[in-house]
Amino acid sequence: MTHHFSTRERPPLPTGWRRFVARLPIRLYRVGLGPLLGKRVLLLHHTGRLTGLRRQVVLEVVAREQDGDRLSWTIASGFGPAAAWYQNLRHSPRTTIQCGNRRYAATAHFLSPDDGRAIMARYAPEHPRLARRLCSFMGFEVDGSEAAYRQAGRRIPFVRLEVTPRRHLA
Repeated sequence: MTHHFSTRERPPLPTGWRRFVARLPIRLYRVGLGPLLGKRVLLLHHTGRLTGLRRQVVLEVVAREQDGDRLSWTIASGFGPAAAWYQNLRHSPRTTIQCGNRRYAATAHFLSPDDGRAIMARYAPEHPRLARRLCSFMGFEVDGSEAAYRQAGRRIPFVRLEVTPRRHLA
């Protein structure tokens, strides 16, 4: 599976005060205030593929599904497939996530461009401002139509984090 996303198109990583603001939700999770962020975000724990160091990033949840004790969260890489967390999960797909105050052992599954099309087709009508902002941030022009969002969805790297049944952590 290849995504048609070059690193030249990738938005620049935030620096200075924007980096501080972008990382502020991690601090909230660390002091036990993760529930204030709601169910629309999660804290992803991952291991650096080069350093072996533990890393964390807060990401928006695009979709959440539950079927009995099976849970999954779908997330998008707004910085494309070159994002550190995305590359780290590719290297080591078993991970831990935190949503609110609950932690889960999860496995990352990388979705196909066709899956991305379907995800954006569902996500855009439910969250029109966020969908338009995500596409704009990534440099994709969308006119608000389902076809435009489907086309953008083919180029956005999506990951489904699936919880192993009965593997809920403290």
